[in-house]
Amino acid sequence: MNLLFLTFVFPLIGFLLLSFSRGRISENLAALIGVGSIGLSAIITAWVIWQFNVAPPEGGHYTQVLWRWMDVDGFQPNFALYLDGLSVTMLGVVVGVGFLIHLFASWYMRGEAGYSRFFAYTNLFIASMLFLILGDNLLFLYFGWEGVGLCSYLLIGFYYSNRNNGNAALKAFIVTRIGDVFMAIGLFILFQQLGTLNVQELLVKAPEHFKVGDFWIVLATLMLLGGAVGKSAQLPLQTWLADAMAGPTPVSALIHAATMVTAGVYLIARTHGLFALAPDILHLVGIVGGVTLVLAGFAALVQTDIKRILAYSTMSQIGYMFLALGVGAWEGAIFHLMTHAFFKALLFLASGAVIVACHHEQNIFKMGGLWKKLPLAYASFIVGGAALSALPLLTAGFYSKDEILWEAFASGNNGLLYAGLAGAFMTSLYTFRLIFIAFHGEAKTEAHAGHGIAHWLPLSVLIVLSTFIGALITPPLAGVLPQSVGHAGGEAKHSLEIASGAIALAGILLAALLFLGKRRMATAIANSGPGRFLSAWWFAAWGFDWIYDKLFVKPYLAISHVLRSDPFDRTIGLIPRLVKGGHDTMSRTETGQLRWYAASIAVGAILVLGAVVLVAV
Repeated sequence: MNLLFLTFVFPLIGFLLLSFSRGRISENLAALIGVGSIGLSAIITAWVIWQFNVAPPEGGHYTQVLWRWMDVDGFQPNFALYLDGLSVTMLGVVVGVGFLIHLFASWYMRGEAGYSRFFAYTNLFIASMLFLILGDNLLFLYFGWEGVGLCSYLLIGFYYSNRNNGNAALKAFIVTRIGDVFMAIGLFILFQQLGTLNVQELLVKAPEHFKVGDFWIVLATLMLLGGAVGKSAQLPLQTWLADAMAGPTPVSALIHAATMVTAGVYLIARTHGLFALAPDILHLVGIVGGVTLVLAGFAALVQTDIKRILAYSTMSQIGYMFLALGVGAWEGAIFHLMTHAFFKALLFLASGAVIVACHHEQNIFKMGGLWKKLPLAYASFIVGGAALSALPLLTAGFYSKDEILWEAFASGNNGLLYAGLAGAFMTSLYTFRLIFIAFHGEAKTEAHAGHGIAHWLPLSVLIVLSTFIGALITPPLAGVLPQSVGHAGGEAKHSLEIASGAIALAGILLAALLFLGKRRMATAIANSGPGRFLSAWWFAAWGFDWIYDKLFVKPYLAISHVLRSDPFDRTIGLIPRLVKGGHDTMSRTETGQLRWYAASIAVGAILVLGAVVLVAV
């Protein structure tokens, strides 16, 4: 395991080589460097995971200290990597799925301007995410955290000549920075209270220093939650994720499946001991997830852009992970994170294949009849959509999502359970709405299937991992995360499995009823008064952008307009202007006429005499 550091060194080298090439190398060489660096990282990752499982390190964890970064007044952070069951799981997901996405991108981005620049950004993206998950202290985790934020900005705005893409990138950068500020405050509080940012030391010292519900631990975890909701696009900082679809489709797969949006889930899981001391905040985590998954589900029901539908589905699935964390289903959250990475990468890459085949058309209502022309993409959507919908027994998503619903039930939190079941119904409904509209019905565009190993191999591997085979991969989390505390009988668990499976099937059947064939019923519903109102409201993602524009953006711009003219200097400058004005007024009294001077003296004398009389009285 002493080769662990190479997992992020290879992507960093790839980033540097591609950056210094400044786009002067061929596409083949750029792909060789960009994909090859992640491939080498994947080989090292496979070796590390094999060693970790065959010869587990003492205590179940391994720390690799590379060097001491600084020594300032007792603050001595090491540049060190920490490997345990949680980081091993994340390492496999990030590098494994990331490699498949890079391989697909070498086909998808072929012929695009900035080909080598794209791989430079994605290599840095992977390196930053690995830095985030392997750092042994929250300071270095935060550096990786900021790194993925920067890379998301660069990749979302990759097509920077389009103003809307630049705006989407800026929006993602600003919204996630709000969460980052909260997280930084949380780190300051933890260091001030406990004197360290080393994760393992924090988990040991926190129970000794704080009582359950103490003010400072509640505030610190609330700030950490603020950072998590920003990076993982949860309520109320969820507005950036749908607009992030402005970037190339492999970027969407990378952000949604392998890197950025999972960072918030990882942060809360990694600091689980701190949240255990703030049960109200932990419950808030579950509420945030439950509300987000429902709101995102409704928004996905009315979208027309294939990528935006998948974006809202990601928001919803991350909501399930937050729900799991909130009810103490720590292992369930990470298990769903892993399976979600498989089927969400599959869906995004398949959508990329569809978009290329349809000449970069993304409106599902302008597609239709693609199942014969794009059989691999169709199979990918069927398997990936079934996994996303948690189709019983056959898909990886069923086992991980069912674990979350079971833990919600066992914890006695019926509100979150009902939110999860409602989300399951909406997920299957909007997922198969997409499939039935885009792949069935009348063909509305010419489509040509892609070819080449870089196209079909990633899709084929992810198809396999999205089935029940993916669920056979068990994250080695025993002893790393607390066991759930809920209790219920096995019969109840089977009943819940049947209920959740029936709900998923009901959503698929309703989607078939509404969106297969002539779609008269769906059209009638959409054209009704309530249908038009709700469609517009949900299409705008419940109007959060409008609300934030009125509450924050417009007041900020108004204040900026005032401050731009520097009101302080204007106020100070008022004094000499008043003096000058008085001087100008007095100057006008110098007319050169004797009678004017005499009258002025008389008026002045009367005023002085009147003042004397008033004072005397």
